[in-house]
Amino acid sequence: MNLLPKSSKEFSSSEYWEQFFRRRGERAFEWYGGYLELCGVLHKYIKPKDKVLVVGCGNSELSERLYDAGCQNLSNIDVSEVVIRQMNERNAKKRPLMTYQLMDATQTTFPDSHFQAVLDKGTLDAILPDTEEKTLETATKLLIEIGRVLQFGGRYLCVSLAQGHVLDKLVNQFSQGGWMVRVHQVSEGSSNESGSQFPLPVFVFVMTKVRQMPGFPQVLEMMAEKEGAKPLRCSSPDELMAAVKERQQYALIRNRLNQNQSSQEVSLDLCDGDSGRTRYTFHVVDSPTVRLSHANHFAVFIIPQGRETEWLFGSEPGRTQLAGSVGFRRLIIVALHRDQHYESMEAIQSELTAKVLELAPSGLPDNHQIPFLSAGGDIGTRTVQYRGQSELSGEYVVEDARGDGTSYFRRLIFLSNQNVVQSEARLLPSATQRGQKKKKKKKPQPGDKGESQSSLIIDKSYLCCEHHKVMISGLALLRNPGVLPDHHISVLVVGLGGGSLSLFIHDYFLGSHVEAVEIDPSVLDVATSWFGFTQDERMKVHLADGLVHINNLADKDKAAYDVVMFDVDSKDTSLGMSCPPPAFVEKIFLQNVHKLLKNNGVFILNLVCRDAVLKRQVMSVIQEVFPLIYALMIEDEVNEILFCCPNPELKISLTELMESAKNLEKELKRPGVLWDETYILSEMFKSIQIV
Repeated sequence: MNLLPKSSKEFSSSEYWEQFFRRRGERAFEWYGGYLELCGVLHKYIKPKDKVLVVGCGNSELSERLYDAGCQNLSNIDVSEVVIRQMNERNAKKRPLMTYQLMDATQTTFPDSHFQAVLDKGTLDAILPDTEEKTLETATKLLIEIGRVLQFGGRYLCVSLAQGHVLDKLVNQFSQGGWMVRVHQVSEGSSNESGSQFPLPVFVFVMTKVRQMPGFPQVLEMMAEKEGAKPLRCSSPDELMAAVKERQQYALIRNRLNQNQSSQEVSLDLCDGDSGRTRYTFHVVDSPTVRLSHANHFAVFIIPQGRETEWLFGSEPGRTQLAGSVGFRRLIIVALHRDQHYESMEAIQSELTAKVLELAPSGLPDNHQIPFLSAGGDIGTRTVQYRGQSELSGEYVVEDARGDGTSYFRRLIFLSNQNVVQSEARLLPSATQRGQKKKKKKKPQPGDKGESQSSLIIDKSYLCCEHHKVMISGLALLRNPGVLPDHHISVLVVGLGGGSLSLFIHDYFLGSHVEAVEIDPSVLDVATSWFGFTQDERMKVHLADGLVHINNLADKDKAAYDVVMFDVDSKDTSLGMSCPPPAFVEKIFLQNVHKLLKNNGVFILNLVCRDAVLKRQVMSVIQEVFPLIYALMIEDEVNEILFCCPNPELKISLTELMESAKNLEKELKRPGVLWDETYILSEMFKSIQIV
């Protein structure tokens, strides 16, 4: 049964609503959302003892839910005789203090200053479908009547979609009258409780009636979406309306792109017209708390090639932080894609200007010059050194890219997940190049490619991943009587990657014997050919499934290792746990890991699990097998490193652990050997906990 009117003008007709409720029956109609979606805002302004007038109440359950929540002094009015009769019959016995009366909200019979609050859910929108003179006169009567029946200090709460003409009428009429005006956004345009869908977000306008005082600044505020954040204080009604329109435009973009509702930004790809491949990815990030000036409406930030996987550019929280720090109300952050040629920043600007203007915020000044920003002032460099195909993981590339400043990095990236760096190594000038640089230093220039690729060597002191640094620090837990670099330790590492973790142990713990297990032959080839990985009498690689290899070793029933490390990811992206695969944390398999460890050894696990329920289950299983577990959550990452000890008697205090890490670092920093000065072992343990 279609209850929609033939035109929006019928919404302002009492005959339409009489017929609407007659045909709909007693089933509640929750236009713009129900109590659960609105109560967070309503209870901030409606107190239990307040006298409240609900205009255009319809058969919404909102008043009933407010009554049940303690706000019982409610007067409901509507122009539909049918709905008033229905609601009286429904509530006379259950809610005796609440009244329903047949009354026109534009000319009520209530005394002046009778109410502390007036609630309007969609009524103003209904009687103001257009800007015809008669329609505007009716809306003016409604708003004047609301002002008449409210006490000073009373609040008019208007739930609205805030279409342009409604927004203009609301804000201008009340701001000119000296009222305080606050705007809350309560949804992104859909109603979970009612099932109603709107392409525009729903707002609650809170107009507070105050006595005008000369020199007292008027309050015009757009409330922050995040609870507890500061509201945006506007200097004029136009600025407040612009803030509302920006929220609406942002919601429309999100609606159009069908984005995940948990996301706080909009992302879209711009493809090359000839090849059809993605050429640019746009991330549209708004910072509504940034105060507008004549020049900070809108900007574009170009991520330099090769830096798109850095936290600041490659994660949503990072991009949010970047947008807030540059000081623009809307920032479009642009990622450049591999296999695409970009001539210069100027060429990119010329190519993108028309496209980004389509995503500009409302109210952009005429002839606004869009600032194009970047880190370092240029578009960066990225060179694909090798392209290969893995039977297990698909197509991959080895590429060199310039990072922050003049540093270069070599990366292994599987194209099935281009935003994740599988392995990374820092590149250094060769000894010959370093000698030449001492003789003649040259200031880097924008676009300068630096040393040729053939003159760069792998820096084996560099651990690209924060979780690798933490895992190495875990060796400070070994007690026999403390790990020295030349003390014999046997280490089993499951997951090779570029080999940096295994190589670091081999090169800095000179008494170590390292065995690495890698299932993918292509990864070993890449590590050997491009990441400086080598095997010798102290370094051996087993090309095998880590599960099978450990189970076979456990069958020998021999505790052979001081350290077992898992740094292996799952190929199934549908799981809530991306590292390790679920089979690696099953109880029987972990018991086999326990068998391989010496009594004073340690099992070090890189755990990446976004599913809270699954994570609790995994932790429960690990705790059944290992009686002593230290856990460290890595800041700004999902990774949690677990140090699992088979012998609870070897428990040491966190103070002792810090001291052990300091001593270990002193031993590792040998004269004449490269050391990454940003890597401080004891710093790794500042937030460690025993679980």
